[in-house]
Amino acid sequence: MSVPIADLPSSQRPRERLATLGPAALTDGELLALLLRHGRRGESALEMAAQLLAEHGGLAGLAVARPEELAMRCGVGAAKAASIIAAFHLATRARRDTATVTCLRGAADIARVAQPLFAGARVERLLVLVCDARNRLRQPVFVAEGAIDQVAVPVREILNTVLRHDGRAFAIAHNHPSGDPSPSVDDRRASTMLIEAARTVGLRFLDHVVIAGEQWRSAPPLAG
Repeated sequence: MSVPIADLPSSQRPRERLATLGPAALTDGELLALLLRHGRRGESALEMAAQLLAEHGGLAGLAVARPEELAMRCGVGAAKAASIIAAFHLATRARRDTATVTCLRGAADIARVAQPLFAGARVERLLVLVCDARNRLRQPVFVAEGAIDQVAVPVREILNTVLRHDGRAFAIAHNHPSGDPSPSVDDRRASTMLIEAARTVGLRFLDHVVIAGEQWRSAPPLAG
């Protein structure tokens, strides 16, 4: 029978344990239960947290779960799903902010930054790496998501994203869930479009990289 967290001894309640012992003393399930706050009838927040971790293969799987996927889980819903997604992204941003400044000198640097951000992705996603005038990374931003084998390239949204983050240069990366990093003709055409579009608004387009797991390829513009 499920025991509500409120009925547990104070020494076993995640919130009290956090206050007295610090977050490092809590298990993944206990930390997740604090985000969930409440369970549902017949299942406490601790039990729901344990089930979520089991269903997604642990924290790494849960970190790349889609909001709508989490929201469909009985007892989670849109609000709790949003809290979970937000927590993981805050952690990612905190790690990025404490890291050394990354300068994108070429396609290999772009791939090194982009690959971890595509971990676990099951559909194509389009990432913009916003840089300053010295090609130093300011902000990675996902701007589009597509079907299993294609993603549209929203040129206007890409440029607006760079300008909104005070960028002066940018690169893009997208993934091929098929596992083949070879750029398609459409990928190369997108590079051509972005070079021309960036020039019209005074930005520099650095490169377009296709990610497929541990492999990557640059997508050069089509020869004009």
